[in-house]
Amino acid sequence: MNRITLRVSRGVARITEAALGPYQTAVIRIGFATTWLLFLLREFPHRHEMYGPDGPWSWDLAQRLVTKNHAFTLLLWSDSRVWFEAVYVLAVLSSALLLVGWRTRTMSVLFMVGVLSLQNRSVFMGDGGDNVIHLMAIYLVFTRCGQVWSLDERRARRALAVRVSGERPEPDRVGPALWGVLGLALALATGSGRMGTDWLIVFWALWAVHGLWWYVGRRAPYGQPRILLDVVANFVHNAALLVIMAEACLIYSTAGWYKIQGSRWQDGTAVYYPLHIASFSPWPALSDLLASYGAIVLLVTYVTVAAQVAFPFTLFNRRVKNVLLVFMMAEHLAIAVVLGLPFFSLAMIAADAVFLPTSFLRRLGVWAARARARLMAGGAGRSRTLPGPRGQRPPTEEAAERPQVSSTA
Repeated sequence: MNRITLRVSRGVARITEAALGPYQTAVIRIGFATTWLLFLLREFPHRHEMYGPDGPWSWDLAQRLVTKNHAFTLLLWSDSRVWFEAVYVLAVLSSALLLVGWRTRTMSVLFMVGVLSLQNRSVFMGDGGDNVIHLMAIYLVFTRCGQVWSLDERRARRALAVRVSGERPEPDRVGPALWGVLGLALALATGSGRMGTDWLIVFWALWAVHGLWWYVGRRAPYGQPRILLDVVANFVHNAALLVIMAEACLIYSTAGWYKIQGSRWQDGTAVYYPLHIASFSPWPALSDLLASYGAIVLLVTYVTVAAQVAFPFTLFNRRVKNVLLVFMMAEHLAIAVVLGLPFFSLAMIAADAVFLPTSFLRRLGVWAARARARLMAGGAGRSRTLPGPRGQRPPTEEAAERPQVSSTA
């Protein structure tokens, strides 16, 4: 009984002491923000036909559908072009700011708002990659995805350096101002009556939590309330990270088992047919070349099914998982080139990145820092300010408002 109690206590401590997978969640943040941003920029000339007033899925049809399924979208609050442009610009800006990690707690919410607003306006636009972005945009709200590789981390390091030098850092004015502006916007949305009760509760709760987080960090950075908030935030983050991993496994397992039931996948010819569809052949010569080799088509068909079915089970063996992960990413890159689905492939690669080893991601960060230092004179000196001990995580976004405090203190 004592052993069981000890194991349970260790497990609870592990999921509450720290936000696990800081590099993995950072890669997910960067990957999905980049994918959505590139998609919005590429479709900018066609935005009115895809999500705006000139689309085949009219404003009235979208209104009737949303009334039934209670989906969230800002684009149905008004049918004016000015409002559509404002929402589209909001989606672009929130994606760019989330990508660089500026105020990630706020930007993750605005990123979700942009994704849901556009996708729920025209539900028949997009592909499977859009569905993955749709889900991950919601999950990212509950993660602490700005712990590394973000402007928030850089701001936290500078604030910590100021404290170590004995000086008092300047108070954060941007955060409260942004919180106040968004609170005013939320109040106007509430007064207009255009948002459903469920979504009002969600957004007001997020707004209140952000305000509480700032207030406690400002008034009691070392007290029990702050420690409690850290524990709850770590638990929510780790739960969301587990959901993201489970979602990726579910996508592959369901896709693989559904393929097994298809006759074209059973006889090994399923890959042959997309290669002859004009809309999925950006390089016709390459598609014809691949389709002319029956053995390659047969091998790719069977290996794809086997890899997707086996992927969730490989998580129990790290080496096998890493090998299969490389294969899956390479397969998505091939889909992007051969079938002309770059954004679907980027979304799936971003989802796969949650399983990348931490050691590899750390080395990747070091390589990126060295490359940036070579491009920017003096960048290496500034980035080495106040290095921490090896293996210690850098301060998170909220650490800019207070010194780093352990949740077990």
